[in-house]
Amino acid sequence: MEVLSYRGVRVTPFAFPFDRDPEFLSRELAKMAGRFGATIGGAEAWRDRLGGVRRLALEIDRLTWEEGKVTGEENHLWLVNCSDFEGDPSGFGNRARVFLEEANARPAQRDLLPIAFVGVPPIVNGLYSFLEEAGARVVFNEVQRQFAMPGPADSLTEQYLRYTYPYSIFERIADIRRETDRRGVRGILHYVQSFCFRQIEDILLREEIGLPVLTLEGDVPGPVDGRTRIRIQAFLEMLKG
Repeated sequence: MEVLSYRGVRVTPFAFPFDRDPEFLSRELAKMAGRFGATIGGAEAWRDRLGGVRRLALEIDRLTWEEGKVTGEENHLWLVNCSDFEGDPSGFGNRARVFLEEANARPAQRDLLPIAFVGVPPIVNGLYSFLEEAGARVVFNEVQRQFAMPGPADSLTEQYLRYTYPYSIFERIADIRRETDRRGVRGILHYVQSFCFRQIEDILLREEIGLPVLTLEGDVPGPVDGRTRIRIQAFLEMLKG
């Protein structure tokens, strides 16, 4: 923020309260709305409008783990794009409906090892397709699913209190435990970005999650490298054994 401000870029700060204090968060939301000439009432109307689009994305998520009709990569792309709905919520919703019709018509694929992907969305190309080639399917994309705001909420403040990513690792671990158990996950890939403070969370995740964890580190965009392929293959063989 400081560098951007120094370069002449207008910066609008927003702070999620570490202790998840609803009053603090409500004030931050109100300040954000005021800075952009919006109102909380208008934002709440948009929250209701976007709820229908989010439900479509969460149905795609359900088809991934419960019916085996959506690939891990498709799951990743639909959920991660809930961050901004590709700038066109109505169009995104229409495309999601078409995809759901196509996916529902597919035969179920249940012979792949169910695994979870936790941590920041990856910048590694071909990761999900390589996993499926190796006999595993990501049935839970943790942070991507959070972008779809899966928890029920009666207000904007409650919605962003339920959004686990900005808060401590412990809220995330509770969500990961619940979803990996529900989805029958056998192992976890924990993706971290180089030089990101979230790398330290790997320690707590390994101690608390109760499932085998393989940590992958990304640096710059690019294809899956040979070393990562070997590590993943060995991890999957261990899970299958």
